[in-house]
Amino acid sequence: MTKMNYTGISSPNHALCVDLDGTLLRSDLLYESLLALLAKNPLYLFLLPFWLLRGKAAFKREIATRVEIAANTLPYDVRILELLRTTSQRPRVLCTASDALLVQPIADHLGLFESVMASDGCSNLAGQHKADKLVERFGERGFDYVGNSTVDLQVWKHAAAGLVVGSDALAEKAGLLTQVRAHWPVAVRGGLYRLRTWVKAMRIYQWAKNLLVFVPLLAAHRVLEPEALVQATVAFLAFGLCASGVYLLNDLLDLSADRQHSRKCKRPFAAGDLPVLQGLFAAVVLTVVSFILAAWCGWKFALVLLGYWLLTVSYSLHLKRLVMIDVILLAALYTVRIIAGAAAIGAPLSFWLLSFSMFIFLSLALLKRYTELHAAQAAGKVGASGRGYDTMDLPLIQSLGAAAGYIGVLVLALYINSPESLTLYHQPKLLWLLCPMLLYWVSHMWMVAHRGGMHDDPIVFAASDKASLVVICLCAIAVVLAT
Repeated sequence: MTKMNYTGISSPNHALCVDLDGTLLRSDLLYESLLALLAKNPLYLFLLPFWLLRGKAAFKREIATRVEIAANTLPYDVRILELLRTTSQRPRVLCTASDALLVQPIADHLGLFESVMASDGCSNLAGQHKADKLVERFGERGFDYVGNSTVDLQVWKHAAAGLVVGSDALAEKAGLLTQVRAHWPVAVRGGLYRLRTWVKAMRIYQWAKNLLVFVPLLAAHRVLEPEALVQATVAFLAFGLCASGVYLLNDLLDLSADRQHSRKCKRPFAAGDLPVLQGLFAAVVLTVVSFILAAWCGWKFALVLLGYWLLTVSYSLHLKRLVMIDVILLAALYTVRIIAGAAAIGAPLSFWLLSFSMFIFLSLALLKRYTELHAAQAAGKVGASGRGYDTMDLPLIQSLGAAAGYIGVLVLALYINSPESLTLYHQPKLLWLLCPMLLYWVSHMWMVAHRGGMHDDPIVFAASDKASLVVICLCAIAVVLAT
């Protein structure tokens, strides 16, 4: 069955009852509200089992009283919106198992429903209970129902007609119970598109940051040692999987803020392209696999990866909203990758390398915040959503960021004449070539950001920026010549 024009298909006397989760909404309000609650305060996690013991309806009400969901940013199915707009001559009812406190604002925002039927804290409006309430209100075969899951079969059994959002198999089952007047395939596509969507959600391109775990291998001149190279490679994979797991979790916890962002609103979970529940499951699996690999690299590396995970989760839950704490933490997360690389190959940590990385990455972290605020200012906003800064901070962030980058170059200059440099390099004076090139690069990055041309993530920008790539190549040549 394919999509049909619904106007005039059945009697206008029949009410059109529309499910919310997975039907009108390309997401699930229960999972979204639960994630919003945990993002607000992770300690609520310990109360969830006690709420659930009181029943699903009470569980949903406890959550609904503590969170707000922005109805204007939710990912609606445009096909169902079109259906509702073309059936204005008949009663339209939003009928859902989600809690009424969250559902009513959605109905008010859309302005397409005459009434709302939802869970009320005492009764859970799902399955047979929903069917009974609809029959009680409209009579047997007195309504048409739009749904998307097998639990809706109990409702279609009493409906005059069914409209199905889902698989062909679901439509066939519904057809055995009522007349299916229209069928829309599930809005989330499968196959290669689905794979690309997961790759996008996992932000595989961000794995480039994890190349930092190879820095201690290169700095110690051990790149030709097979065992060390294998250890560093496994460490790279462990960090990549762990980071992807955290990215998924971060996107799930940040749905509301992402949907208010001009670019982040297109992320798979914010746009409704991937189910929230699958995202939670994938985040857990990726994290577990990453720690299995970490254990293979040794307990020291595993401890560093655990520290990285704790820091990133803390950042996602709360610390990213704290002014200056967030950028210092971002810089530390880059530096942790270098520490992890040293732990993986059993190399001692270099004071100079840690000092340089902390300052240069602090500059990039401040650059990231500057870019977000610059975009917010251009859009007429006073601040970036979900952050503790406002546009008045732009000049200060710019000066702090540029200063941190230049201090990083100063640390490099001091390292060139250090005993460590004289030991590792035959021609250490050639390393002086790095200083003007890095001074140019720091200045170039901030100039691009000042002119509004920077990507949200400076590392991603640098990976495709011609000037940055030229600087990286020239720096690599200088290091090789100095070795």
